[in-house]
Amino acid sequence: MQNPMIMDIFSKFQHSLNTEQELREEIRLTIREIDQSAKEAVIALQVIHTSIADVSQGCLKARERFQECQKGYRKLAEIVPAGQYYRYCDHWHFLTQKLVSLVALTVYLEAGFLVSRDTVGEVLGLEVNQANGFHIELEDYLVGVLQMVTELARFAVNSVTLGDYQRPLMISRFVADLNAGFRMLNLKNDSLRKRFDALKYDVKKIEEIVYDVSIRGLAKANPAPVTTSEDKQENAEKTE
Repeated sequence: MQNPMIMDIFSKFQHSLNTEQELREEIRLTIREIDQSAKEAVIALQVIHTSIADVSQGCLKARERFQECQKGYRKLAEIVPAGQYYRYCDHWHFLTQKLVSLVALTVYLEAGFLVSRDTVGEVLGLEVNQANGFHIELEDYLVGVLQMVTELARFAVNSVTLGDYQRPLMISRFVADLNAGFRMLNLKNDSLRKRFDALKYDVKKIEEIVYDVSIRGLAKANPAPVTTSEDKQENAEKTE
């Protein structure tokens, strides 16, 4: 005859396992919804590689998708039990990095500067301080910025194809500043360090494009200076 006490203990275990499985499934479904909006934002921003004139429209469509992502993150914040963010964060870890990259790219295309972690949080409806709950990890923000640089390297190449010879020079200066900024960080030998190591290939790709348009005389020797970072940040805050 089975021991009732032991059966009762394992019945509770099974109940806990069922509850955990249901929660993870609910999280996966919500992540799928956010990911779909992220994919639509990617599609909207692909216009930069085919038509310079439609860049602003692509950014507008991407921002509409970010609003849907914001709703998804709010839903996640309600689903995940308080204090258990790190227990389930692997579900949305890479998705958040991708969205940071998309938001960073959108802001750069609109205003020409690096979006802050705080602004990304506002766009996606996430906190920056982990004490406040559902938030953006610093590592996810940094990886997202590095992913954005890869897309900018591709943009530099396609800009020349589309006849915009000044764009690679602007991108080159921006990426050079980012590269210098990342070199200030003491990165350990982890995934972020490996992703940073790949930055040199993006920098080299952009420099080759700049060199090519320069020796062919396609770009101005002294292009008009872009707006300062402070002015751009101020303008961005006004439009948010």
